[in-house]
Amino acid sequence: MEIVNLSPSVNTSSPIKNEKMITVPILVIVLALSITGGFFASRLKPISNSQNQNPTQSADTVANTPPDTAEKVEVGKIYGNLEKNFKDIATGTLEKGSINGEGTHILNRPGGKSQRASLTSSAVDLDLFIGKNVEVRGETNSSTKTSWLMDVGSIKVLENQ
Repeated sequence: MEIVNLSPSVNTSSPIKNEKMITVPILVIVLALSITGGFFASRLKPISNSQNQNPTQSADTVANTPPDTAEKVEVGKIYGNLEKNFKDIATGTLEKGSINGEGTHILNRPGGKSQRASLTSSAVDLDLFIGKNVEVRGETNSSTKTSWLMDVGSIKVLENQ
């Protein structure tokens, strides 16, 4: 008499194992292509900035010659050193004077006396911009007498007051 094997037959190549063997290499290939594509895409330069080194000055008019009188200062023009990108920017109304003996001019910014900045400049004659609402760009210098001392590299008149 023959004894029938009642236990199910064990198949060593299950469909689940075959799927894992196929999907793992595909995932590795997709991941490698994604990383490579992202790397090369990050190296591309935007077309709009390729010819303009300082995009914030693109819409502004650059003054070819510095003004010799306050009457020749025009709203919207940028005066001073335009070849360097300055990281510090501030806006406010310019006045003659110093804070605790620091600077030659004061930039009155919104927020009161605690927000004022002391200014100096070897690139621009700040006297021509007194009483005007301006945007100054420059470099911050250390000071123990004032909260903010900036060496102005360029200045733009926002509006006459």
